[in-house]
Amino acid sequence: MMLDRWKWALVIWCFVLTVWGDVRSVVAQEETNGSPNVVLIITDDQGYGDIGFHGNEMIQTPELDALARQSFRLTNFHVDPTCAETRSALMTGQYSCRVGVWHTIMGRSLLNPTAKTIANVFQENGYRTGMFGKWHLGDQFPLRPQDRGFEQVLAHGGGGVGQTPDFWGNDYFDDSYFANGHAEKQFGYCTDVFFEGARQFIESSGDRPFFCYISTNAPHGPYLVDPKYAQPYLEKGVPQPMANFYGMITNIDENVGALRQYLEEKGTLENTLFIFMTDNGTAAGLPRGKKQEGWRGFNAGMRGQKGSQYDGGHRVPCFVCWPGGGIKPGESSQLAAHLDLFPTLVELCSLETQVSTEWDGDSLARVLTEQETRPKRTLVVHSQRMEQPKKWHKTSVMRGQWRLVDGEQLYDLSQDPGQLEDLSESQSELVEELTSFYDQWWEESSVGFDEYVRLVVGSPVANPTTLNAHDWHAPQPQVPWNQGMIRRDTAGSGFWAISVAEFGTYRLTFRMRPTQDRYEWGQGTIKVTIGDQTLNKALPEGEATLTLETELFEGPTTLQTWVTEKGKPVRGAYYVTIERLD
Repeated sequence: MMLDRWKWALVIWCFVLTVWGDVRSVVAQEETNGSPNVVLIITDDQGYGDIGFHGNEMIQTPELDALARQSFRLTNFHVDPTCAETRSALMTGQYSCRVGVWHTIMGRSLLNPTAKTIANVFQENGYRTGMFGKWHLGDQFPLRPQDRGFEQVLAHGGGGVGQTPDFWGNDYFDDSYFANGHAEKQFGYCTDVFFEGARQFIESSGDRPFFCYISTNAPHGPYLVDPKYAQPYLEKGVPQPMANFYGMITNIDENVGALRQYLEEKGTLENTLFIFMTDNGTAAGLPRGKKQEGWRGFNAGMRGQKGSQYDGGHRVPCFVCWPGGGIKPGESSQLAAHLDLFPTLVELCSLETQVSTEWDGDSLARVLTEQETRPKRTLVVHSQRMEQPKKWHKTSVMRGQWRLVDGEQLYDLSQDPGQLEDLSESQSELVEELTSFYDQWWEESSVGFDEYVRLVVGSPVANPTTLNAHDWHAPQPQVPWNQGMIRRDTAGSGFWAISVAEFGTYRLTFRMRPTQDRYEWGQGTIKVTIGDQTLNKALPEGEATLTLETELFEGPTTLQTWVTEKGKPVRGAYYVTIERLD
């Protein structure tokens, strides 16, 4: 059963989705005249308070402010407290933990390939689909954006520029990014590059409607930007790294304005459904220490920031603008979330799909077009960031203005937006109701917590495949998720959860650095385990790679390595390339 499941669900399922999507898109092209274009922008680590329109008197965001005034604003809109989780819910309309994502590393940022994405649905309905920037839901087949419905992709690797899966040496300027899976040198600042890629994609779409997903890595750390963007903030007393963080947002703001100007000149802005949101609360928009002098940042009166279960960690901006579609400027304080956007776009764009039964979100189409008041609902956000989720860990159960935090604290945000006064004792009945809801939610959501989303090796669709330490299953301090940790030869080892597509002879090539940087092995040995098979070999001193060949059986298994090298800590091989030879 397990072998069949992985063979059909991971390899053939993805192939069928791709082929069928291509066939459906050709047929659907005849039916898309007048369909709206869609631009969905999501920035990384920008909080609700990091926009001038929301009351931040320091930051300069004139284009986002103008967009906000022209949009219908969801002012009680929530995401997960960190990034990969938010992206998985956005792409699938489901709670992130239901589709295999509850961390940003450790193999727990990989989106289950059986979950259909919004890009799949747009593609099946005749849209061109493009993704630019940060994916963070898997860098190997069958998890890459080009495997999940996007026909045009320009992306960095992992969860940020400079992380382990990214092209070696990227630093935000003149980097190499992955264009449909192949590294290509780019010129300019990362945000400018991604917006320019989006503009070229839109230009090449001609008369066909498009779904353009722009997912910037900015203003995620490291906080690197042209000094001209940070200097005005430094002169006004904004401390570092907040000045650079604000400068990165100002650069995003310019790009948003330039894209909207381009769409207007092209004559398509009126019929473009334009959405702006962010992926979690602010990362650097608040000071790091209580003694820090100068500007203290702005968090719109909320408690918490990125990673927090309090509203400052997960309440974010969401602006929806579509003049030609009957969406008028205004706002709603009704509870809404990232997992609502998939069903909302399906309804607004009149898309045909069979996946609506899988959604945890609800369509907000009538809220946006008719300012409909919906019945009160209950939603859950949580931040796990561990191998196995833990009940009530950093959790907020939300209903209207109420927040039950960690199952113990209850807050009424209509009276206490800073979440300072715990009302759990005086509102014990409500605590019971929300606890009961969460218990049921947890029972339904935890079904797959002991399963792995696996990286497929040996598939004819993607052979060879290179694995990297970002996706090790291991205690977090042992996972070298960024290139600095690789350069420092961080100690530790973890296993990759893989699925072998076909039985055969495989070549495994082990490296301590990617191919762009030579690392010479010293004296020592390597131990490799694949399932119940163990291989040992001496390190080839002075060489950059070590190669083994072995037979692998079809189906799910694990791969782990231990390198014992003179003068170095014991650690796993950070990069392993696996190629089926026959």
